[in-house]
Amino acid sequence: MSAIVPEIVSCAQGSRYNYHHQFGDIQPLVDDLRRMLLEGHYVLSAEVQEFESAFARYCGCRHARGVNSGTDALVIAMRALGIGRGDSVVTQANTFHATVAAIELAGAKPVLVDAKDETFSFDVDQLASRAGGDIRAVIPVHLFGKPAPLRQILDIAGAHGMLVIEDAAQAHGASISGQRVGSFGTAGCFSFHPSKNLGAAGDAGAIVTNDSVFADRIEQYRSLGQREQNEHLVVGLNSKLDALQARILGWKLPQLDRWNRARRTVAGWYRSALASVPVSFQAEAKDEVHVYHLFQIRTACRDQLLKFLRGKGIDAVVRYPTPIHLQPAFQKWGWREGEFPVAESLARELLCLPIRPDMDEGEVDFISSKVRAFFDERFRQQNGA
Repeated sequence: MSAIVPEIVSCAQGSRYNYHHQFGDIQPLVDDLRRMLLEGHYVLSAEVQEFESAFARYCGCRHARGVNSGTDALVIAMRALGIGRGDSVVTQANTFHATVAAIELAGAKPVLVDAKDETFSFDVDQLASRAGGDIRAVIPVHLFGKPAPLRQILDIAGAHGMLVIEDAAQAHGASISGQRVGSFGTAGCFSFHPSKNLGAAGDAGAIVTNDSVFADRIEQYRSLGQREQNEHLVVGLNSKLDALQARILGWKLPQLDRWNRARRTVAGWYRSALASVPVSFQAEAKDEVHVYHLFQIRTACRDQLLKFLRGKGIDAVVRYPTPIHLQPAFQKWGWREGEFPVAESLARELLCLPIRPDMDEGEVDFISSKVRAFFDERFRQQNGA
């Protein structure tokens, strides 16, 4: 086991994502990027179109349109659907800042629902009680790589005339009954931030859809509202997927399913190795494929465990320590502490353990042994041993 320690420490001090493993034999890609740089293939080039087509096929959708980031994907999707001032959009209280920020940036009002204790995911019962009125859309978040309960959300949305825009920024390749996330709603919005299961070498994003008219409107909104050069039909953004990033993403995409399978294997090792300690995990449904963008464990002594593991050179981290409704940026909406209790508990109790598709069982055993050691020591202290 001791031979594994330097690798874990190096991930904590340097790259926690091991980009060497993602790129493999990089020289053909470097040659391609050099050619693109010298030939001036920078904006909406053939490489962008090739990646858009490949990613649309991967998601099981007819269209994909690349943009600057996952945040822009959400904003542009809402604007292209006519969502703005006077509209409300429902999403969950335990999500990343960008989900709710995008609703505001589109000009709409965010409405929150809490999460479910077992799944850390969208509380559909609360959605049913909030539906109607000025609520135009719902944004379920496929958090940590686990699909949101889309079947129930789609039923409620359909009954109340609400659009469904999937925030799939953390769930590339996740699926329900064999159908990829992103393909269920009117739009699926993805981030290709370098930390994601499918990551660019910088910021990038995409919107997928089966609606051809909507896809055309996305193109306008990402290109300063233009349909043709200097013909501005709407007030749009300048948010196009960079051609170099598209080529990098196209290089990685054929490996994504293999990487996701490896992540699921690593998650299984963790679950088995930690079965005897007092932590809980994000529940999975039988018909879904969770792709484990993050591997979270839940414990009431999260902060103490974090300090212990970091002291051992293990790259454990806390994601989203302050829930959306308690963030200073959203004070104007009047959300109060205690309003979304599950989201608050998750913010206090979730700890993300290292997960990469290239991890081996020895690394997982080492990390898990330190988690067990923490709880053994805690038990001894509590019992005066």
